[in-house]
Amino acid sequence: MAQAVDRRKAEKKEELVEKLVHINRVAKTVKGGRNMSFAAVVVVGDQKGRVGFGSGKAAEVPEAITKATNEARKNMVRIPLREGRTLHHDVKGAFGAGKVVLRTAPAGTGVIAGGPMRAIFEVLGVQDVVAKSLGSNNPYNMIKATFNALQSINSPRMVAAKRGKKVGDIVSRRENSSNVKMEKEEA
Repeated sequence: MAQAVDRRKAEKKEELVEKLVHINRVAKTVKGGRNMSFAAVVVVGDQKGRVGFGSGKAAEVPEAITKATNEARKNMVRIPLREGRTLHHDVKGAFGAGKVVLRTAPAGTGVIAGGPMRAIFEVLGVQDVVAKSLGSNNPYNMIKATFNALQSINSPRMVAAKRGKKVGDIVSRRENSSNVKMEKEEA
């Protein structure tokens, strides 16, 4: 019982940033006319590598946003970041007709992304990334494609664990292969 109370206090203490991505007015035609409702898409994150998204539908906008926010908090995932500011490697993601390409960027580049992807990166805590949306610009598909890409990112620690090696072996191999490429280009 005490653990449950402590967990609730910890959840309240952690600062989550919420971004409203999209609101859609939905009309359902019924016998007496049209029933209007609102659908909202919200992205939630702690700006330290955790992010989640949710959608909610209700008769009023604030209720829809509240439902979406609650769903986003439940669906949070941890994404490994390099130096806490960018992605470990370039990655592609897809969902339905929406396709996205996410690329790492050097320090000082900023977030070069549009629409829903920008909101995801801001609440995730990524400071340097270049992203491109290909195909559908539907916010639902773009968000799900971006999450598909983010969840396929592997940190050097994860790769080392899978291969049964040390992190230094994985990272040094990458640096050595880039040095070999440079030497071949100079020759």
